[in-house]
Formats: sequence, C-alpha cells, structure tokens
Amino acid sequence: MRQIVLDTETTGIDPAEGHRIIEIGCVELMERQTTGRHYHVYVNPGREVEAEAITVHGITNEFLADKPRFADIADEFFDFIQGAELVIHNAAFDIGFMDSEFGRLKPVRKTADHCGVVDSLAIARKKHPGQKNSLDALCKRYGVDNSSRDLHGALLDAEILAEVYLLLTGGQTALSLDAGSDEAGGQAGIRRLAADRKPLAVVRASNEEATAHEEFMALLAKKAGKTVWDRLATEE
Repeated sequence: MRQIVLDTETTGIDPAEGHRIIEIGCVELMERQTTGRHYHVYVNPGREVEAEAITVHGITNEFLADKPRFADIADEFFDFIQGAELVIHNAAFDIGFMDSEFGRLKPVRKTADHCGVVDSLAIARKKHPGQKNSLDALCKRYGVDNSSRDLHGALLDAEILAEVYLLLTGGQTALSLDAGSDEAGGQAGIRRLAADRKPLAVVRASNEEATAHEEFMALLAKKAGKTVWDRLATEE
C-alpha cells in the first residue's frame, strides 16, 4: 500500500474566511516503509499571513513573495498524492484547505475522490482516550525525537508524523530476514550465536523459595483440586 504522510501550513485557521495554504510537506510510505521520496513546496497565498499564524510556523509574507502560486504547483502536487492513502494529523483541517485550493481551479478536484484519508489524531484519541494527543505529546509518549521542532513546518512535521504513525499503528514496522549488511558491517536479518559463547546463567530457586512454592501448591490443590503442575509431575 502506498501512503503519503502529509502536513500543511496556512495563513490562518479557516479556508472559508479566505485563508490559504502556504506550505505543503509530504513523505511517501510503501508497505509501511519510508521510500525516501517526498514532496515539499512553499506557496505564495496572494494574501497576508496572519501574525498569529506566523508565531506558529515562522513563515513570513516577505519569504513567500517570490514563491509559486497554488495554481502553478497544483498538478504536480495532485500527481504525487493521487491514488495514495493520506495520513494526516487532524485531517479535516488539511483536507478542508486542500479542497478549498483545488476548488478554485479547473477541473475541480475533491481530495477524498482521489485519495484515501486516515486521521492519525482520531486513531490516537481512540487508543489513548482522555490524554493529550497532539503531535508533540505523541512524540513524548512514543520516544520520537522532535527536538528540532521549535516551529511548525510542513515537511518536518510530516517526517515526524510518519515515525509516530508507524509506532501508533503497529510498533515494529518490518521484520527483516534477508542476508544484507547493516551499517556496522555485520549481517542483517537472522544472526547465529557464536558456538564458543559463554553459556547462559541458570538461576535456581533457594531452599526457602522452593519450600514457599510447595506450600502454595498444596494450598492451591486443596482449594482447586489437582493442578497442572501435579499432572506434569505424574507424566514425568
């Protein structure tokens, strides 16, 4: 399955009030593995960025002045996401802005008609009810390094969300059984233990522990009848 982890930054919070997308960041996953492909662009919104929004993402009007308009990048952006499952944190926000931008162009495109949509925030709320489920909170919960996230940024947030999403929805993302080499030069996948390795230590119960166990088993047998341990002892 091809998935695109996506994030946007905007001039404000409501596209119905004329606010626009100013940054798009996407990270591609194939079969729950990052492929190294990404899509990233800054967009001139043709309007002022609200001061409050600038405090969140740090993207100024001056910086955006020479950037392309959404109409200029719409086709390449659509081609990158078309047919994929989009993974977005608080998907309604980003999809609302994307549909608003695509709605200004011909042909009009509605995101959900061409892509699947997964809301990682909804997944997090279901898995961790009553807890904070912002991206920063999830990073802390799952041990994902977000120390470089002083300000929001679409590509950085998409990269962080990709790691969080894989942990949120399955923990270990792949089991490698190939015979390739890892970064340290050793053999990846299945690795055999050396024949001359030290034997594992065997820790046996003390006399006191053994006595306590026997007393407990006797009490258990008195209350519940013959136990599994009794049957195993008989079989032996």
